[in-house]
Order: sequence, then structure tokens, then C-alpha cells
Amino acid sequence: MLTNKGKYGLKALIHLAALPPGETAQVAEIAAQNQIPKKFLDAILLELRNAGLVRSRKGPGGGYALAKPPEEIWIGQAVRALDGPLAPIACASRTAFVSCDNCVDVVTCPVRMIMVDVRDAIAGVLDTTSLSALAARTDPLSWAYAI
Repeated sequence: MLTNKGKYGLKALIHLAALPPGETAQVAEIAAQNQIPKKFLDAILLELRNAGLVRSRKGPGGGYALAKPPEEIWIGQAVRALDGPLAPIACASRTAFVSCDNCVDVVTCPVRMIMVDVRDAIAGVLDTTSLSALAARTDPLSWAYAI
């Protein structure tokens, strides 16, 4: 499940994607326009910066901006940076695999197998959806065309 941190991070990225090239946004502005607690957003933007998705500039004209064009930022990158692995259970994770204590055979476990399918389906959507495509979904008429 996407946490509030993940949801707020995506909202902040969409906000930044709407900025004209070269412009930055202040944390207070992003927080106010998206109903995100400012202190929480500070921490979220720091994580996104550490993941290389946003950049920050201090001083006059400072603030946050995307670190690369929105068509080069994949939603899966952002979600993983903020919420960790996409797998619903640890034994289905590619990057944070942990076998269940009560699992008899991790290779043939039907619960693990269906959760791997779930993980792959989630990754299939998030890893093929760019920030620009997600931002385009703010216009209901563009939903069918945002790939």
C-alpha cells in the first residue's frame, strides 16, 4: 500500500513537473497548494533529493526543482525511494527478500508465487509511467492518453 509519504511525494513531484524550466518552488508553496504538512514535506523532499529525483538551491530564487526532465523520472523510482520495495510481502521482493519463518519451500509456496505476480503487476505500471504522464492525468480528458 502506498503510504502518505509516497502519496505526498508524488504530489510534490507533480507540482514540480508543472514549473517552467529553470524555476524552483519553495517548500511552503508546495505544501500549501497540495495540503501536505510542511515539516513532513521537508523530509520527503530530502529523500527525493538523495534519490536524485529533485535538486535544491539555497538563497534568493532558491527552492526545489526536478533534477531531470519529468519524462525521465519513473514513478516506480519515486515510490521505491520513499516507501521501499514494491512487493506486498518480503519473500516476494527482488531487492529486500526475506524468507518467511514458517515457509516450507520458498520456491513452490503458492502465497509467495501470487505475491510475486502482484509485485510484477505493480512494477509493470509504476516502472513504465513517467512523471510527465502522471502529471498529464490532472486533466481528466488526457487520462486515456497518458502512458
